[in-house]
Amino acid sequence: MTRMNWLGLGFLSPALIMVVLFFLAPVVLTGIFAFTSMSTATGITGGEYVLTSSSVRAMRDAGLPKETADALENAGYVVDAKGLTALAREFDQPTADELTKLHDGARFSERRDMESALKDLRDNRIRKTRDRKAAADLFKRSVLNERFETEAEFRATLTEAGVPPADYDLITKQAYSGWVWTTDNIKLMFSLSSSWRYAGNTAIYVLFTLAFNVGFGLFLAISTFYLPPAQAAGFRAIWFLPRILPPVLYVLMWKWFTWDTGFISTVLANFGISPRNWMLDTATHAWVSLVLINGFVGASMGMILFSSAIRAIPSSMLYASEVDGANRWQQVRYIILPQLRWPILFTTSYQTLSLLTSFEYILLATNGGPGRSTEVWALAAYHTALNNYGGNLQYGLGAAFALVLVVIGILASLFYLRLFNFRTLVGKPLIEG
Repeated sequence: MTRMNWLGLGFLSPALIMVVLFFLAPVVLTGIFAFTSMSTATGITGGEYVLTSSSVRAMRDAGLPKETADALENAGYVVDAKGLTALAREFDQPTADELTKLHDGARFSERRDMESALKDLRDNRIRKTRDRKAAADLFKRSVLNERFETEAEFRATLTEAGVPPADYDLITKQAYSGWVWTTDNIKLMFSLSSSWRYAGNTAIYVLFTLAFNVGFGLFLAISTFYLPPAQAAGFRAIWFLPRILPPVLYVLMWKWFTWDTGFISTVLANFGISPRNWMLDTATHAWVSLVLINGFVGASMGMILFSSAIRAIPSSMLYASEVDGANRWQQVRYIILPQLRWPILFTTSYQTLSLLTSFEYILLATNGGPGRSTEVWALAAYHTALNNYGGNLQYGLGAAFALVLVVIGILASLFYLRLFNFRTLVGKPLIEG
């Protein structure tokens, strides 16, 4: 590699690092998380093996044999060789021998029954209650409500409880509290009726907002083009405010505008119309508000791009059209709009991809309401993974929602590259060829 190539690579390295950290790494992690069962309940670092009464009932409903379920629920305390050996080690051998004579092989379902058996000792009495409780724990063989760090330890306890080996896999799978690799997120996502509602909401949001962005941006660019330069700069600066304002402040101004005590209600009250929240009282009003809130932000960007493109049109073409008697509308239709073909396509593609994944203005304005009527796909992914009202954050399912957006974004990007004929756009100018 030549010295110049190394220099160029050095200048590009910060950009490459940013791409890896903030694009490739999130995409890869999203793909990984989407195929796991990670949630608040499972954590992200692994889990333990815990069996509860409710999980035994669930397995019983799923077909676990009654004998196995009884063995799990009634394992309790067993006076066996393992417990007696531990008793001899912790206390003394005569105590263990006396308990063997009295209760060898006995099973007790409750701790108090095991402690009562220890009270039967006469020659080697365990006098302190605390010591009897400690001695009773040596014979504990219950699987329920106990935490086991490893699968081997859990299976060994199943063996001691007399559980048939054929049921080990089902019980171990039910007891594991950590995350596992799974495709259930994908199946669940496409089986939920709410997913299709989110997709429909996303289509409505993208189509109407995109139409407003491009149409109003074009209108602003063309109308300010025919204004004197000072007035045009002033109007552009005003219409650029939604783009440069902090989103929280911008949405707060819209809320003040539409609240039941806000500007619209105050003005309409003079005409006998009762106050209402014009943003959240109906789904239609919520959608109109969201399209306008996002539309003004996107239109300001389109206005800047289209204004620059219009100024690049050779002035001789416009002068010639005026000499031929063309009015303003004819100039716009036959000269300006044809010259804006590529800027319009670029703005359309960029805004499409941006609107598919953006949800911050929806979150701040309606938070998906009223009644989830404005919940778009990206916002659903956020709510599922990071802000769930139910309390259990489903990282895996949320990542599956986000993965769909990644796939759609990649496919849309490939389509637009094909549509724009990207190789021609980045090729050498023909005049230099």
